[in-house]
Amino acid sequence: MDENLKTTIRKYALQNAIKYKGKANPGAVIGKVLAENPNLREKAKEIGKEIIKIIKEVNKLSVEKQEKKLQETAPELLDEKKEFKERDIFEFLGIREGQKIVTAFPPEPSKYPHIGHAKSIIVNYELAKKHNGTFYLRFEDTNPELVDEEFYKIHMDNYQWLGINPDKIDYASDFMEEFYKHAEKITRENHAYVCSCSQATIKENRKNGVECPCRYKTIDSNLEKWNEMFKARAGKYVLRLKGNMQSPNTTLRDPVIFRIVDESHPRKKKQYRVWPNYDFESAIMDGIEGITHRLRSKEFELRNELQRLIQTMAGFRETKIYEFARFNLEGVESSGRVIREKVQKKKLIGWDDPSLTTLVALRRRGFLPEAIKEFVLSTGLTKTESVLTWDDLITHNRRLLDSKCNRYFFVENPKEIKIDNAPEQTAELKLHPESKGRGSRKFKTENKFYVAEKDFKEFKEGKLVRLMDCLNFKTVKNQRFLGHRKSKGFSSEVKNKFVFDSLDYEKYKKSGDKIIHWLPVQKDLVKVEVLMPNKEVKKGLAEPLVRNLKIGEVVQFARFAFCRLDNKKDNKLMFWYTHD
Repeated sequence: MDENLKTTIRKYALQNAIKYKGKANPGAVIGKVLAENPNLREKAKEIGKEIIKIIKEVNKLSVEKQEKKLQETAPELLDEKKEFKERDIFEFLGIREGQKIVTAFPPEPSKYPHIGHAKSIIVNYELAKKHNGTFYLRFEDTNPELVDEEFYKIHMDNYQWLGINPDKIDYASDFMEEFYKHAEKITRENHAYVCSCSQATIKENRKNGVECPCRYKTIDSNLEKWNEMFKARAGKYVLRLKGNMQSPNTTLRDPVIFRIVDESHPRKKKQYRVWPNYDFESAIMDGIEGITHRLRSKEFELRNELQRLIQTMAGFRETKIYEFARFNLEGVESSGRVIREKVQKKKLIGWDDPSLTTLVALRRRGFLPEAIKEFVLSTGLTKTESVLTWDDLITHNRRLLDSKCNRYFFVENPKEIKIDNAPEQTAELKLHPESKGRGSRKFKTENKFYVAEKDFKEFKEGKLVRLMDCLNFKTVKNQRFLGHRKSKGFSSEVKNKFVFDSLDYEKYKKSGDKIIHWLPVQKDLVKVEVLMPNKEVKKGLAEPLVRNLKIGEVVQFARFAFCRLDNKKDNKLMFWYTHD
């Protein structure tokens, strides 16, 4: 890759890292790079990979070193540091002071919301709050074949957890009579017609740009057929908008806007049979609610022109819509259909499987709503696709957890060791490095300890190892001769022996090999299991104090990871791995 481009990436990575306490975000950096080099948009994927590589290097530096490097390469960007807090990700919308702002987020209650939904609802909510406007949470529930009663509450619970407090909650299914009124209006004005062709014929004609003979019925005939739809069998008729069958935007090729569905609706039961399709319902609801601005992901971009056309035909003022790049993490499944199938086939433990980015999964793993908000806002509202990873989200969550979570010892696959000549003592360990007001815990120790199997295997002869805040010891070889001879001398067995060295931390600092966590061998230790994202279960022992944790509490197991207590069962605590 061109060195000049790498220099550009590096300067924006440094700038973004300084802005966010030392951790740059790929989404923000690629937006800056492509804004400076718009001719490179076709290579966005390749550039994204280089950005991740450079960001990993940048994020390893202290903020002081980052500032020094930026001062050397692009001091003008360092001068902007003071302005960061005043920057407005919504500035491109050109909203005037005092302008009336009404935004909405319209989920379909048919699946669990994921981090992509989180970005959409947060940016719309924040835009409204910034301008003292109004925010609607609207359930787009006019497809009885997909809507499921349980998901209304699931969506509400998830958004409340994110800190979203809507000014008003609407259900599109409550506006059916309004939809009918506007459908009749546009039919009377010759903007729509009732079609009796089969689904296959409609699909084929739309694909080939062929106009349907039904398009040329009289207005009176269409109104008559429209009224017949409410008693006709499912599939006999559909109401179609008169668009443009030659349009390069296929959504405008006489789309179906109403159809007959006999499925029972979770809220309306069998009250209605003629239901609006998504584009009509969404456009009319935007008009009814007076939505001035909508921010949504790019997969809806082709539908924008159609929905604005419907609003115009219905006599509403057009909603300003801006699409941003689809938001998801690399390698994470987000399709509701695919997730549902995998759950049914037991390939996932549920919608809260630790490998997913559904909000229930992130919440159960121990991600904080504040971290999710910071993360999605940091990616900006660019239309340029970028490669986002778990590390990007983890950076924000770790920073918040690090300041609030208590530390405890969890020893995975414990191995018992005896340290010869170790003194009896009471070791006191802080619950948090910044211990003021946070408390501590105490361990009475003798000469027997549990250490993690991984550490046990890495002990080296003669090397000084420190049990954290406790003591120093060395590993020596203990050669024991066996009680019989063989033709070529004595047979012997070699085992490691552990010998106390000192208590002094300063001595360890001068010549020590590593510091490890540990537990004293005692009866009241707690059995712990940790579920990892790959479904592997890590097992071990933890200190007695973890019994006092509450379900849902996140802690840091020293030298292991942040983990969230998921349940207590049979004198055993079950945690979910959050991240390291």
